[in-house]
Amino acid sequence: MLYEWLKALHVIALIAWMAALLYLPRLFVYHAEALPGSDRIAAFKVMERRLYKAIMTPAMIATWVLGLYLAYEGGWFKAGWFHAKLTLVIILSGFHGFLGGELRRLSADKINHSPRFYRIINEVPTVLMILIVILVVLKPF
Repeated sequence: MLYEWLKALHVIALIAWMAALLYLPRLFVYHAEALPGSDRIAAFKVMERRLYKAIMTPAMIATWVLGLYLAYEGGWFKAGWFHAKLTLVIILSGFHGFLGGELRRLSADKINHSPRFYRIINEVPTVLMILIVILVVLKPF
């Protein structure tokens, strides 16, 4: 029964992480469109920082810790589909880190990318999530 509860917590943490991964680039779009020095910029900085530090990063850590425990207990480390899933989760974690770097740059008023760039990268977590879910549900290999 513990395994099932931990699996539920893993899914909850993953949903929170994915929601933040999808929302933060959208905030970056609005941030990049706002006038420098405006009140909107100040508000976006607060929202972005809180989302990243209070929701996104703790949710990622919980997803990883619970996921690794579930993989160990379920004996998934030898499964080919799990290796593919783990690779995609590592890429997703790298994307998380990339967003952290963008957050630091935007917080320092260094806007290196256009709103269009942030709109495009907003699709990265969606594609990775679709692939991960397919691997977990279908276990194709």
